Amino acid sequence: MASTVEKVKQLRAETAAGMMDVKRALEESEGDLDGARRVLKERGQAVAAKKSAREVNEGLIESYIHFNGKLGVLVEVDCETDFVARTEDFKGFARNVALHIASMNPLTVSPEDIPEEELAEERAAVEKQTAELGKPENVAEKIIQGRMDKWIKERALLTQSYVKDDDKTVGELLQETIATVGENIVIRRFTRYEL
Repeated sequence: MASTVEKVKQLRAETAAGMMDVKRALEESEGDLDGARRVLKERGQAVAAKKSAREVNEGLIESYIHFNGKLGVLVEVDCETDFVARTEDFKGFARNVALHIASMNPLTVSPEDIPEEELAEERAAVEKQTAELGKPENVAEKIIQGRMDKWIKERALLTQSYVKDDDKTVGELLQETIATVGENIVIRRFTRYEL
């Protein structure tokens, strides 16, 4: 029995899920911690998907200034209620997003926000590089598409690997936070300043 209690404590500390949710996940996975983590993650993603259509009118603007004073970030993170905007989970998420933006210098919030001109410019450069390889046309097109997908993933905040845990993206961190706080959250916009 003690091992089950320890597993519940461990999962609650790792995931911030409720006691009953953790117990159900452990029951479904027959006591397997990794299985319970997967169950909790899937449920969290389902909760986030349900909440994504809800309107966000509250939130906060978080700032980050690097220790040398030569780099700064402002990020607007919105949620549904002022109550959630004041919670430590929400504030911590906003702080971590600001720190990530300072470190990784994304171009836009989502891949869809990348300007067409920049996509066209990058594609032209990739096509030129690929042409120099002398590959057949069908292989060259796959190379171009792969490099473009990678470039887009690295330029959009939500698809970048999270700086504190490269096993997940910022988008996955957002989904986890939505599941934790129980409200829709949107990273609206950001500005990064650097001398």
